[in-house]
Amino acid sequence: MQSIRRSYSRVYKPVLEELGLTYPQYITIVSLWEEDAQTVKGLSEKLFLEPSTMTPMLKRLEAMGYVRRTRDTDDERNVRISLTDVGRRLREKGFGLAAVTAKASGLTAEEFALLQKAVTRLRDNLVTASRGKSD
Repeated sequence: MQSIRRSYSRVYKPVLEELGLTYPQYITIVSLWEEDAQTVKGLSEKLFLEPSTMTPMLKRLEAMGYVRRTRDTDDERNVRISLTDVGRRLREKGFGLAAVTAKASGLTAEEFALLQKAVTRLRDNLVTASRGKSD
């Protein structure tokens, strides 16, 4: 699995460098493209990243002009993350990552989509199993 991760990283690294983003920053922006105005806690759970990891990364994305952090109007303890117009426009450039990785895989679009679903299902099953496990 580690060798797959390294190989995958080599393929998408040039695209991320062109965007000026790290992979965690990229997946955060993708998550916000899918659903804007998420809480830091919600984003960290969705991305399997600790909130303490998310906060500095979100500050950097805000300094880059891609996101805006605001206190939740319903619960001031929560911070909501929203895309700026610049962050939304980054989407067009970001589509290149999916195309590059799909092409590099040598799989058909259908095979690639099935593989992504299978890997996501595997991850979700492992997360569920680990939560049910008592130490």
